[in-house]
Amino acid sequence: MTITFHLNGEEVSLPDTEPTTTLLDWLREDRGLTGTKEGCNEGDCGACTVMVTDPDGARALNACILFLPQLQGKSVRTVEGAAGPDGTLHPVQQALIDHHGSQCGFCTPGFVMSMVTAHTNGATDHDTQLAGNLCRCTGYAPIIRAAEAAEATPAPQWITADRKFTFSEIPRGEVADRGAAPPSAPDTQTDTQTTTDTDKATHPSLALRPRSGDDLATAFVARPEATLIAGATDVGLWVTKTLRNLEDVIFLDGCTDLKEITVTDTEVRLGAMADMNRVRQALAPLHASFAEMIRRFASQQVRAAATIGGNIANGSPIGDTPPALIALGAQLHLRRGDSRRSLPLEAFFLDYGKQDRGAGEFVEAVSFPRQPDSLRVYKLSKRFDQDISAVLGAFNVTVTEGSVTAARIAFGGMAGIPKRAAHVETALVGQRWSEATVAAAQAEFHKDFSPMSDMRASAEYRLATAKNLLGRYFTDLNGAPQHVLEISQ
Repeated sequence: MTITFHLNGEEVSLPDTEPTTTLLDWLREDRGLTGTKEGCNEGDCGACTVMVTDPDGARALNACILFLPQLQGKSVRTVEGAAGPDGTLHPVQQALIDHHGSQCGFCTPGFVMSMVTAHTNGATDHDTQLAGNLCRCTGYAPIIRAAEAAEATPAPQWITADRKFTFSEIPRGEVADRGAAPPSAPDTQTDTQTTTDTDKATHPSLALRPRSGDDLATAFVARPEATLIAGATDVGLWVTKTLRNLEDVIFLDGCTDLKEITVTDTEVRLGAMADMNRVRQALAPLHASFAEMIRRFASQQVRAAATIGGNIANGSPIGDTPPALIALGAQLHLRRGDSRRSLPLEAFFLDYGKQDRGAGEFVEAVSFPRQPDSLRVYKLSKRFDQDISAVLGAFNVTVTEGSVTAARIAFGGMAGIPKRAAHVETALVGQRWSEATVAAAQAEFHKDFSPMSDMRASAEYRLATAKNLLGRYFTDLNGAPQHVLEISQ
């Protein structure tokens, strides 16, 4: 697979690229650009942050879990390219110097690139923009002061120029074909790598980058054992942490039609490849609590790569979006070849690690009906920002003339799959919306869930907090303040 992109303003073309080489490894080992640091190597610390620009704009991304094929036709800026060609510092670099925002310096390149990206986009919510960058030395106050000091300065020309050449100068369809492509996939970029294994002589490993959902459907039917790679925020760790050798891979970033988000008077439809920052933006005016949870569930860098389809399809019992979508009555849309089917999202999760998805079938979209906003999503975790949930509860209760007429309640972290609280819902529907009704429903939680104990929480904690969250929801709908950053004693 030939990968063509711009790096710090210069065109790079990489023929015969190993498709699961991370940008971080390539930068450091092949290009000698060691400013981009390896910290956690799993997308948590931000030391490896780079800026990636495409027609949708500039994004801060973690280079440690970003595979080279994901850069096709895009522009990459590392810390070495933050300053101008003549050495003029970027405004945020100068501000970090002026405000003493660095000590040991290990984290500084990642902070610089997150700040460069935010500065380019005019984003001034600095706590959110920098939540994915960790510093052990300086403390965050001088870094935030530097970000604020740079706000009024314009983005330098060498940074804004990145978007001007993207795709207009870089060909998208270059193919390095060293073997047999799947049948009926004429518009799919292909890379095949023959192995020495006799059994694989007639089935060489390959990497594909389809350019539409139709191309993906054709390719995945032909190679149903292939690993689908959307944002790589999960699959990337298979490579960096468990050192898995992924043979057949299909990169979905080129499927622009799967990135579409459609909001009508009756329905919200989220394409599977819509990244979580775009999902958050779309949901904010519709379901503010859901959007606020998305802000917390990952860093800016992870949200810019992670997709709604990936968060659903990996089937994690602690995935944060499925409970909220289940509470909204979401339908999941699956496709295999030319066949499509839809099912309630909760029916997709069969058991731990098992979903209702056949060979060659993929998530195309998820949709839910437009509705009044009674949804609240509560995330309990040890850290406020970008932490894995111990318990996540999503509540959507309809109250008509003082009585509960409908209830959809779903949890993550309480079972081997995202799961509805069916007995709790039954205890609510048809009753007066009152503290007594809530108390009676809380007594039903043990019928719905038998949670496990692990490093994040005990079973007893999970069950107790799930009950308490229903009480929190009751007071929330009655107007009591609930946001943990706004409540004071």
